[in-house]
Amino acid sequence: MMKHVTLMGVAAVAIAAAAPAQAQDTNVTKRVDRLEKEMRAVQRQVFPGGAPTFFEGEIAPDNTPGERAKAATPVADLTARVDALESQLQTLTGQTEQNAYHLRELEKQFTAYKAEMEQRFAPGAPAADATPASLPITPTTRPATTLASTTSTAPAKKPAVKPASPDAARLALVKKVEIPSTGNEPQDAYNYGFRLWDAKLYPEAETQLKTVVTKWPKSNQASFAQNLLGRAYLDEGKPSLAAVAFYNNYKDRPSGARAPHSLMYMGVALEKLGRKADACKAFRELEDVYGDKAPQDVRTDAAAAKAKAGC
Repeated sequence: MMKHVTLMGVAAVAIAAAAPAQAQDTNVTKRVDRLEKEMRAVQRQVFPGGAPTFFEGEIAPDNTPGERAKAATPVADLTARVDALESQLQTLTGQTEQNAYHLRELEKQFTAYKAEMEQRFAPGAPAADATPASLPITPTTRPATTLASTTSTAPAKKPAVKPASPDAARLALVKKVEIPSTGNEPQDAYNYGFRLWDAKLYPEAETQLKTVVTKWPKSNQASFAQNLLGRAYLDEGKPSLAAVAFYNNYKDRPSGARAPHSLMYMGVALEKLGRKADACKAFRELEDVYGDKAPQDVRTDAAAAKAKAGC
């Protein structure tokens, strides 16, 4: 009889000890499940084009025996590891949200800048040296004149001036540029624009490159053409139009072949406009979005431009 009582007591103690462990086990399982869901959500944001189920971790688990101190129980060890995972996930989520915030702010600034440039260069816009509307205009009074004096002193009407014909010398230069004809219409159109730009015929090159972007906006050549359009503006001494062209290429085609180039040249154009703070933001955006994936020449030019802007 005493033996049975003793066994029952031992069993009760074992059950009482196992209950907290089981509850702790359940709690850890719930935390792991929640971590997996949150990690998948972060992966969808960080790797939008990746596999929807799993991404291979960059840091492999440490399986070296004897290097890590063993915990008192497996559950305690698992709890510590889950705590570390939660901390890392919070850090990663914060970095992702911060990068998204910076991108939104950059888009807002350049949307406003683009609207300002479009309004300034719109047809019929007032010239830069026109009298501002905020300044009062003092009316001028003229002495009364008779009809006879007005007719006698009125200057004779000048004949209408005919619009100037295109410069023959420039037309000759344009005709010297060979028009490619390989059968690939978008490629040929872009190559012709490139040849015009290379010949320093910037207005003609800009017209041709705009045609490529408008006619084939989804082609591979659109990214090249829009980027080269910005460079033509930049070479022609029009950094305002260049900044808008580069920004449109980066915004509309972020995965295009020339998107990193446009982001770098956008910083160059802004620096030429004296907007060094915005130029530095563009260079930081280049590093955050593309990093080592940007071509080596882009990273080299960006480093030189950053140093010049004092970023």
